Amino acid sequence: MEGVLQDFEEAALPHLGAAYNLARWLTRDDTDAEDVVQEAYLRAFRHFGSFHGGNGRPWLLAIVRNTCYTWMQQNRAPELLTAFDEEIHAVAEDHLNPETRLLKKADNELLRQALEELPAEFREVIVLRELEGLSYKQIADVAEIPVGTMMSRLARARRRLQQILKSNGNKETPEEVMVGGS
Repeated sequence: MEGVLQDFEEAALPHLGAAYNLARWLTRDDTDAEDVVQEAYLRAFRHFGSFHGGNGRPWLLAIVRNTCYTWMQQNRAPELLTAFDEEIHAVAEDHLNPETRLLKKADNELLRQALEELPAEFREVIVLRELEGLSYKQIADVAEIPVGTMMSRLARARRRLQQILKSNGNKETPEEVMVGGS
């Protein structure tokens, strides 16, 4: 049992931040995300025998995703919206001057609002690709859809995100906002 626990910790614990990030974007609530991640890690441990080695991140994020949707079906109305607290999740950027920090904060807020407006299926592929850096194949595996479907969903999500950002007065593309923009 000791060896299994150590193997599980090595495979799953490095991805705790990614698991929380995905759960946070899907549930839109810090406490709910913590509950979902805890349940997902328990499920992952129970089913660790089905993990065939390799990169544990997509395997774990698939469990987090499924746990999240199951949890939301059982615990809340379909379209409950909760504000994302940028102050809690912001990365410290003390090296930037005050004007740059203010502009970046405004861009982050616009992006956060735009992401919140996306349907869950679009939001999840954007988060997995742009924020978590998963490959197309890994995202398709996590979302349990063919790669072609995932690619078209991601393209539609990016277009929708761009439309939302433009309608909110932002001239940058979502990719420019996510990497700091010009």
